Amino acid sequence: MSVKLRNINEQVMVITGASSGIGLTTARMAAEAGAKLVLAARNGDALDQLASELRRQGCQVATVAADVGKQADVERIGQTAMERFGRIDTWVNNAGVGTFGRLEEVALEDHVRLFQTNFWGVVHGSLEAVKRMKLRGGGALINVGSEVSDRAAPLQGMYSASKHAVKAFTDALRMELEKEEAPISVTLVKPAAIDTMFALHAKNYMDKEAALPPPVYAPEIVAKAILYCAQHPKRDIFVGGASKMISSGNAYMPRMLDRFMNASMFRQQKSTFDKAPGRRDALHAPDPSQALRQRQGMSDRHVAESSAHTALALRSKPLTAVLLGGSALVGALFAARGLSRRLAR
Repeated sequence: MSVKLRNINEQVMVITGASSGIGLTTARMAAEAGAKLVLAARNGDALDQLASELRRQGCQVATVAADVGKQADVERIGQTAMERFGRIDTWVNNAGVGTFGRLEEVALEDHVRLFQTNFWGVVHGSLEAVKRMKLRGGGALINVGSEVSDRAAPLQGMYSASKHAVKAFTDALRMELEKEEAPISVTLVKPAAIDTMFALHAKNYMDKEAALPPPVYAPEIVAKAILYCAQHPKRDIFVGGASKMISSGNAYMPRMLDRFMNASMFRQQKSTFDKAPGRRDALHAPDPSQALRQRQGMSDRHVAESSAHTALALRSKPLTAVLLGGSALVGALFAARGLSRRLAR
């Protein structure tokens, strides 16, 4: 069945992981567009500061200090939305954490904590959203995956596994809702590397500070994609042409991509700076010192402020989307050809 979604200025939107990065950027853009917001994160003080900022702009905001890895916390998010606004039009599962290090080196408790947030947080949020939306005429469920939803990356192995799991869960849930003709749009957003606090928030087992491999894109591009999908049903969307290229490369030449990543990714995920003594992270608990920051502001990485691929894909018809995918594959093939020559030298 055709799913009809409200305009942003008529919506009640839930956003998890709203205290920094993509979640914070999306919250500010949604508030500017006139949405009513229910914002969730582990850092309640940061949420209170954000809510005060947005209320001064005329936005209606409710906040919930919550750990999305805990089902009871996520139920409180849904209950707060219903008590305050009476419905949920869009639910954005954005909260996420990371680790940098070889799989054998990362402690099991850190692997488990990552999956609890990145995968089970999406499961809890999705099922809570669907339950609430079915009672109030439907809406949009938007899960934030990653370019590593389709292709694993070394040194971020468990993060990649969690985003693979998010993709499988999201795709299965979409099919089940379509089968019962539920009026709910389910979208998976797959960003490339984004200039957020992700690398600083991640637990780092390397000897150098963690860095995101180029190309790196601005968080505003992801937020715009999320807000578009909140109003227009989309199955999935790649944010940044690099994300689409990586996915296409993995589908058509996975072994070549293995060689490319072995040649580049171990180096590119390490900055030139030694890891700071006593370095904090946000894996098991929030880091208040990094709250309410949309960007890390990496000095050694160029940040793309736009993506022609994503802008076209958001507004494209199916045939155009196929052509965009083909152009990404061609780019990947040329890149692989150049890589094979370099590796052969």
